Parts: sequence; C-alpha cells; structure tokens
Amino acid sequence: MSRRPLLRPTAPRRLGRLAVALAMGLAATAAGAQQARTEDVPAPQDAKYPGTVTLHVDASDTTQGIFRVHESLPVKAGALTLLYPQWIPGDHSPTGPINMLAGLKVTANGKPIAWKRDKYNVFAFHLDVPEGVSSIDVDFQYLSGRTESEGFDITDRMMDMEWSKVSLYPAGYFTRGITYAPSMTLPKGWQLGTALETASKSGDTVTFKPVTFNNLVDSPVYAGQYFKRVDLTSPGDAPVYLDVFADAPKYLEMSQEQVRVHRALVTQALKLFGSHHYDHYDFLFSLSDQMGGNGTEHHQSSEDGLDADYFTAWNDAAPDRDLLAHEYAHSWNGKFRRPEDLWTPNFNVPMGDSLLWVYEGQTQYWGYVLTARSGIWSPQQFRDALAMTAANYERNRVGFQWRTLEDTTNDPTIARRSSLPFRSWQMSEEYYSGGQMMWLDVDAKLRSLTQDRKSLDDFAKAFFGVDNGSYVTKTYTFDDVVAALNGVAPYDWASYLKAYVDTLNPPLQDGLAATGWKLVYTDKESDFEAQYNSRSQPSRHLYNFAWSIGLTMNDKGQVNDVRWNGPAFKAGVTTGATLVAVNGQDYSKDVLKDAIAAAKTSKAPIQLLMKYQGAIRNVAVDYHDGLQYPHLVRIDGKPDYLSEIIAPRK
Repeated sequence: MSRRPLLRPTAPRRLGRLAVALAMGLAATAAGAQQARTEDVPAPQDAKYPGTVTLHVDASDTTQGIFRVHESLPVKAGALTLLYPQWIPGDHSPTGPINMLAGLKVTANGKPIAWKRDKYNVFAFHLDVPEGVSSIDVDFQYLSGRTESEGFDITDRMMDMEWSKVSLYPAGYFTRGITYAPSMTLPKGWQLGTALETASKSGDTVTFKPVTFNNLVDSPVYAGQYFKRVDLTSPGDAPVYLDVFADAPKYLEMSQEQVRVHRALVTQALKLFGSHHYDHYDFLFSLSDQMGGNGTEHHQSSEDGLDADYFTAWNDAAPDRDLLAHEYAHSWNGKFRRPEDLWTPNFNVPMGDSLLWVYEGQTQYWGYVLTARSGIWSPQQFRDALAMTAANYERNRVGFQWRTLEDTTNDPTIARRSSLPFRSWQMSEEYYSGGQMMWLDVDAKLRSLTQDRKSLDDFAKAFFGVDNGSYVTKTYTFDDVVAALNGVAPYDWASYLKAYVDTLNPPLQDGLAATGWKLVYTDKESDFEAQYNSRSQPSRHLYNFAWSIGLTMNDKGQVNDVRWNGPAFKAGVTTGATLVAVNGQDYSKDVLKDAIAAAKTSKAPIQLLMKYQGAIRNVAVDYHDGLQYPHLVRIDGKPDYLSEIIAPRK
C-alpha cells in the first residue's frame, strides 16, 4: 500500500478502490464474527484443485468502463461455493469491491444453475452442481467507477486491471493450489505491462501462461494507448523495467539523467538488501490526471500512479517521488517477508495487521532513503521531506495521548481511508510515518552501539536478503524482528520497540537528535513544502497552516483538517467549513498568510469569516507566533549519521 500522506485528511490512494468499502462491514472483529456465522463456506485446505480454471476478461470498453468476465471451472457434482476476493494483500483490509460485481450468471452445458448469496457473507455464492456436470461457466461484469469521486479503473487512454476484481474462485482450497489460465482482450492498439508471462497473442487478445491464483492476484495488468518501457536492469541481475503509461505522448519524454537516477534506484535497492526475490520486476507506472494517484505493492511488480507531468515538471514536483522506491522495497518487505498474521491461505480469511509498523513503517523509511541514495531526491529534498514528517509528529498528532502506534494498525479496517473530521486526534495509519521516525532512531541506535560499524542496512540484509532468488513468502513475528536486531547489535530491543509501539506519546523525535540534526521552524517554507502544497492533483492541492494556527485547507478555502486543541480549534473552527474572509478581506492563501504574519506583532486576534452548513459566523483566532514552517539544521558536535544514511552505496 502506498505511503500515507502527511497532511491530507485520509483520502483514498485511489478513491474507487477503498471508498466502496463502506458497505463491507465495520471492523476485523465484525468480519471474524461474520465468518463464524458462515457455516456453509468450506474452510481452505492445502490441496490442489482438480483441473485448471480458465478466465477471460474483455477489457475493451473504454467508454462505459465495463469489464466483461467469463470463467470456466472444472467441477464435480454437489455443493460448490464461489468466493469474490475480500481481503486483498496490500490493502490490509476487507475492501474487495463486491458492490461493483453485477450480472452474475452460472451455466452448465448451456443450462442455467441457480446460485444464492450466503446469508451472512456477501462475498460467497452457493450453488449445487447437477449430476453429470464436469464443468461450469460463470459470467459477470465488473463495473469500474465512472466519476472522479468513485475513481477509475479505466479511462479512454489507460487502465489498471486487478485480477482480484474480475474473478471468482472456488472455496475450500489455498489459493496457491488453484491454477488459472488467464487471458484478456485489450482496447484496440493498446499495449500492456504485467509480471505475467505471455503465452500467445491474437489481435488485441493476450493469453498468459497458467499461474496459481495467489500469483495471478499478485500480478495486475496496466495497459494504455501511450506507452514506453525503460530497462532499469543492473548488470548481471534479474530484469527490472519501468513500464510507463501516460495521458499523452509528451508525458513519456524523459531525460538521460532521469533514466539514470531510476536505474540507480534499482542498484541501490539491490545493494541494500543483497538479494532479489523476483524473476523479473515491472514498475507499472501511470502518469495521469484522470486515473489518480496509486501505489500498491506486488512481488514482481507494483502499481504506481502519479500526476501526468512526473517527468516533464521534474524541477517543480519533488514530493511523491519516493513512491517507486517505497513500492519496490515492498518486494522484500511485505511480499517476500511478511508478518505472520498478514499471511492467509486465501483472500477471504481475515488478516491481522499488528506488525504493519515493520511492513509499512520500515518500508516508508527505506522509501525515503533509497529515493535519496539514488538521486531521485537531492539530500536537501530528503531533509525537507523528513522535516515535514517530524513536524507532523511533533505538533499535529496529539492523538498519541490516547492511542498507541500499534493501535493504528487497525485503521485499514476501522477507517478504510475514509475522510476523518479531526485526524490529528483520531489518527489514521500512523504506523507509516510514525514507524518511519521510529526506524530512524533504530538506525541511529545501531550505529551508536557499534561505533558506526553497523546500521539498519545490516538488519535489512540479514532479515530481508535471505534466500536469494526465492519468492516463496517467509513470515515473521515480533520475536523474529527482535532476534534479527540482536544479531546486528545485542540490546534490549524488545523493550526498546515496545516503548515506541505499545506506549502513549512515543518518543518519535529522538531519531533526529540521534542522527545529528534538530527540527526548527521559520516563517519561510522550503522549496519542497511549497511544491507539496501546490501540486495540481485535487487530493494534493493544499494550503498548510497546520504548524501555526492549526489548519489545512484546499484551494477553495474549505478546511480539511483542524489541529485538535490548536489555536483555530480552540476558537471553534470546524472541519468542512469554508473560509470566506480574513480580517475583513476576501479570502486567499496570501491574505491568510499576511494576517498570520502580521498577528505576530499585534495583540488583536485574527478574524476569520467562516461559512458552514448555510450559516456564516466570525471566528477570532488568538494566535501570535507567526508563520511556522519546519526545517532541519545540524547539531554542532554530534556525528552526522543522517548524511551517512542517505549516501549512495558503492
């Protein structure tokens, strides 16, 4: 799953994928209770399903976004349950979009077979196979979102097709025991990228080599009208490709330097982990202002999506460039090595998320580090990005007064990345960036304990770099993480980690000082933050005053978060209100900035005219500390571990 945003309310990484989850239950406990009441769904067994399931998806409808699915399953007479995938790896939650499945029809020898949805489990369909029937045909449609708020799986220029959305599978088996023979029909003239291997091609129909269902779901297909493939392979290593799909040909243009730093990303990751766990790897990368942002990890590929001008506006778009590094690192951390409670035998057994502060938190850490080591970020851009993260956890996550970092690992199921009225207090998936701050301190601690001879790099190589070439999932527990840290440098790591993940108000700022830097605030935003706040994507366009009066808002003046107990909160500002005027002047970002700056030398409160639910009222914000923007500065006399951490490995 993609990195969590620092300042935005919890908007989905792709609205269509997770917004639909609101109708799918409330929590993991509810999912568990639901499963307990589902007596007619066979439990998964580690056995081979007899025969091969053929699956064809007609994905050629770019106008109405209808994916037409046909499956043929070998069966035997008697009761059969078909499942629609619910718990999707990488989403960490029961978010399979069952509400987008329509038109389900089951036949055998041309005759219909009645089906009935399970009374308690809406993802399960029961039917009775008649005597003498050895194969059934299953047809249905998957309906892609058609509005920006729903999100798109397909536009008139590109698509992101996830097999979990366009398939049913037989209950009673581990997914690794079910073999599928997949194929798909593309829009005319489109090209595709996927980790699947092509068996044949006829016109616009592609047939892939048979694959187990767990690997099929782990191998999405990107396709599009405008496509470029770039070889990022390091000499002598397994092939790695950047498969770029764009809204227009001009967005496929990239400089030699841009290609060089993306190749360096692969080189630096392989140096870090000392292994690879794929036969080949494809970054499936969409550059689009329609498809929206995306970031989902897979073992031999990743779904990556950013603004159309990723390459063409390179000098003005540093934020989000850690996406590729983050998702690539997941091939080691999350796909090859996976928390024990996140591994499930099929896609309808509930997952446990208790170690997401390793799975996502350390990946967030390596995403930043590898982006800097490769040169995709400059050292200054890395420090500015880290300063924003640190400031968020110093001033804008007061919810740690009542929630622990580990408790936020429940948020994929609790909140489903829906918007929250007061995120700074409610919190959401803090195991990403909060985990990142923790692992920064772990890195510094390892260096201190070993007189800078060892670091978190050594942990990564020992923990994720084992079994080179294997991509059979290797699970781990909390005790395994502790043992691996002790293998690098003996210490009471269990207590150390629990002080971060199991206690209130964890010391998330300690890593900065331990690496030789400190957080300061000035009235000037960094170039990085200015870019972060001004990107054109609707979910990105943000005016950030979180660290001063305690507000963030979109470009229309609507407040999308209020810092709990911050100055604006105490004055009565609410999320969802629209700022109309500031000190009697029509609202604009610059008018508000000027008012905050002027209030530093005045005793008068800042007067905000707010509109909410049809009413207009004046709010007086008693704030006089001026504009506040975070930066990192060196601590004199302390080792500069931070610069060592991001230095390219030779």
